[in-house]
Amino acid sequence: MTRVAIYARFSSQMQRDASIDDQMRLCRERAEREGWTVVDAYSDRAVSGASMLRPGLQALFNATQEGRVDLILAEALDRLSRDQADIAAIFKRLSFAGVCIVTLAEGEISELHVGLKGTMNQLFLKDLADKTRRGLRGRVELGRSGGGNSYGYDVVRRLGPDGQPVTGERVINAAEAEIVRRVLHDFTEGHSPKAIARRLNAEGIPGPRGKLWRDTAIRGHRVRGTGLLNNELYIGRLVWNRLRYIKDPETGRRVSRLNDPSKWIIAEVPELRIVGDELWEAVKQRQGEIEADPRVKAIKQTKFWEKRRKKHLLTGLVFCSNCGGCEPACKIDPCIRVIGVQK
Repeated sequence: MTRVAIYARFSSQMQRDASIDDQMRLCRERAEREGWTVVDAYSDRAVSGASMLRPGLQALFNATQEGRVDLILAEALDRLSRDQADIAAIFKRLSFAGVCIVTLAEGEISELHVGLKGTMNQLFLKDLADKTRRGLRGRVELGRSGGGNSYGYDVVRRLGPDGQPVTGERVINAAEAEIVRRVLHDFTEGHSPKAIARRLNAEGIPGPRGKLWRDTAIRGHRVRGTGLLNNELYIGRLVWNRLRYIKDPETGRRVSRLNDPSKWIIAEVPELRIVGDELWEAVKQRQGEIEADPRVKAIKQTKFWEKRRKKHLLTGLVFCSNCGGCEPACKIDPCIRVIGVQK
């Protein structure tokens, strides 16, 4: 008797949840034709195939390690992963456990499939990213948002002449814009971001996303253009492609990297201006004075952030037994607080 585990996945919130059921149904029909016994089924909904930190995939690995499965059945190899290195690692891991992979699209998976399909899937991800960035750049050059929203603005939701949703449009939120001007003015008056945040919280003024104000949301990072003190959109200048994001192969989390200024895309959007030039220049002047302070320079030279303690006692030592994340509490639902020690 061949014991089969089915794996299904779809990656985007835009896809139908029924996609999982469709994949499962086709795989069960194949197993029935082959006379295989389906002992379990695993799935990941709205999870990217570029990361292995998926609850369903990790549960599947556990089943193979415990000897409960002889064969993995999936719709296609890219359901397991689209990352070339991850595909090779999965194949190697399952081969060691004596478990083979069969897909409806490719048949029984061999080293040849791993090499060719892994490369094709990797190129697909790169091509998709390039096309997405091309579309975002075109939107930004028209003065529209390239993704996300800033405090002080509301997203415009309307339909275009073709009946499709119009994306990237924003308007000034008058109440939040007044808070932005107040924060910048208080900073030029000598108040620290921490003191400003404390005062806003004491007055019950909701922060970004309706949460409490934090000094980091105000201070941000001057070079990266983050935080209220550095958001150039407040002076009617939209800057896009300042940062790029790559995935850490160890954790699967996105890490930001600063792009060369020559690659930045800048568009003037005077209709979104909240702050006048005089106030903005006063903010930049005080930031420069703070950075030039000998005490601040001495503190930066110590690179204290590199010596900072881990947030939790067992960070880097304790791992989630389902998703493999190195945190005391797993961040992927539904395996929150399921902890296992790395072998």
